[in-house]
Amino acid sequence: MRLLSDENFNGNIVRGLFLRQPSLDLLRVQDVNLLHVDDPEILEWAANNNRILLTHDRATMPDFAYERLFKNQEMAGMFVVSDRMSIRQAIDELLLIIEVTEQSEWDTKVLYLPLD
Repeated sequence: MRLLSDENFNGNIVRGLFLRQPSLDLLRVQDVNLLHVDDPEILEWAANNNRILLTHDRATMPDFAYERLFKNQEMAGMFVVSDRMSIRQAIDELLLIIEVTEQSEWDTKVLYLPLD
């Protein structure tokens, strides 16, 4: 699965994901020169590069995602991870999704975590 974490995504979660799955295909916006870029531009980059966006931003990012879908624009998917989840739970749930689903299953979808 190809992932992109947004600017404010918890770095401890990212590090934990890599510790548990070193071959994970995850980029941070900082890695691709998208630091301090507006949300719609991040979503555009993620769509163009077929990457599912990881975010904690429940306030604006999903609205921009739904706006893209309303305009029939591509979106590889978005996982909105509650910042109230423990780091361990966030890592466990993300790895479960990565292990049991395919990238294409998340096209045009916004998933809110925790799963329960």
